[in-house]
Amino acid sequence: MTGYLVRIGADQAFGGWNAPVDPITGEFVYVPIPENAVHFHPGCRRMFDELVPALQTFCDCRRLNVNRDLRIGQHSIDQPMHLDPDFVHLSYGDNGAKRGAGIAGLADGDLIVFYAGLRPVSECNQRLLYSLVGLYVVEEVVRVSNILPNRWHENAHTRKLRHCPTDIVVRAKRGISGRLERSISVGEWRDGAYRVRNDVLRAWGGLSVKNGFIQRSAVPPRFQAAEQFYEWFRKQRIPLVERNN
Repeated sequence: MTGYLVRIGADQAFGGWNAPVDPITGEFVYVPIPENAVHFHPGCRRMFDELVPALQTFCDCRRLNVNRDLRIGQHSIDQPMHLDPDFVHLSYGDNGAKRGAGIAGLADGDLIVFYAGLRPVSECNQRLLYSLVGLYVVEEVVRVSNILPNRWHENAHTRKLRHCPTDIVVRAKRGISGRLERSISVGEWRDGAYRVRNDVLRAWGGLSVKNGFIQRSAVPPRFQAAEQFYEWFRKQRIPLVERNN
């Protein structure tokens, strides 16, 4: 088994804000990064305003204001989002080269584990919670150029008119893949950067990056012992859901 740890979601570099998380319950809102493309196949454009109900519900339960407490501006709502991964369709797209070369080589039964830098909405000892938010058990990896029009709506890389020749889409197994119902905090600020906590690194069997660095990487970290990680993950008993929020 092979597995990669892949960062997703809006942050200060991509979107200008971090999605919210309740540090007590682990509940969060999945907020994708902005979409750079301007031309899409008919009916395939996905907009940030789709997230308003989820953000509003999250805030209402905690007596928060969406704009004031989440620090989201109207400009964010009025633009397309790069909805990837799409947990409804259990798809994830990547460039299939350089950064995504390892993911392009994944096979049936391998893992993609998604994490995000989330901003806690109540008192917390971390400015950001680097947390696991989703997991895919791979079913297949397909080239975007081979995907038929009736499935273009399933992923951000096939929704837009133009894509790179090397682009791929990962499809995950239903029933054992999806978005985490509650995030799992695994990071901490250590040695000048956000890193996976040492106790978590030991439980996972290590990562391919030095000292658990997860703040930003050109290539997704690989699990040194993917089977060991997956055993640890299943013991967390967090439900996986096939929906984005």
